[in-house]
Amino acid sequence: MNKKERFKAIVDWFEKNVPIAETELRYSNAYELLVAVILSAQCTDKRVNQITPAFFNRFPDELSLSAASPDEVFEFIRTCSYPNNKAKHLVGMATVLHHQFKGEVPSTLDDLQKMPGVGRKTANVILSVVFNKPAMAVDTHVFRVSARLGLSTDSKTPLETEKQLIKHIPQLKLPIAHHWLILHGRYVCIARSPKCEACGLKNFCKFYAQIEKNQSKGKL
Repeated sequence: MNKKERFKAIVDWFEKNVPIAETELRYSNAYELLVAVILSAQCTDKRVNQITPAFFNRFPDELSLSAASPDEVFEFIRTCSYPNNKAKHLVGMATVLHHQFKGEVPSTLDDLQKMPGVGRKTANVILSVVFNKPAMAVDTHVFRVSARLGLSTDSKTPLETEKQLIKHIPQLKLPIAHHWLILHGRYVCIARSPKCEACGLKNFCKFYAQIEKNQSKGKL
């Protein structure tokens, strides 16, 4: 199976078996999603969803958040990972969002990355989820799953993986493909003990092929 055939087989399987895939972060507008994605770095969506109701009640928009101190923000997000840095980033993000973008979350990669706490991955999530643009956010799940399936070849960085996925996945399917790969990595192709036997993609997976090969050698 060459790379083109592998991509087609995997995309076709996801389309048939996972027709609906979306972020598990809870939000009601672009500002809220931006906050949630910043909070989600090295933190579970479940934890973020526990934090954000009280956070958005206190900081319902970028103006109220920009007027806060990092110390006050910290008290709302202290149970997530790296709360000190994230508190500073959130206030900085809100300040730039209010003064430079008039409260409107920008729709380009370059503009999004002008805000503190917004790196390429976070920006791509916003482009994909909010604006339905052909962007691919590569987090640890996407990076791992892409490598194991054989969708990314010899990729050493998230950016290299992103470029390979964008090249081979049809543009219209990139927004949902982002969620396919994340959710597959979160619930099936987990880091330490992947559920290979229960995975519907094992017949297309390079990682599983290697496992079978090793098992065959062991029986000789």
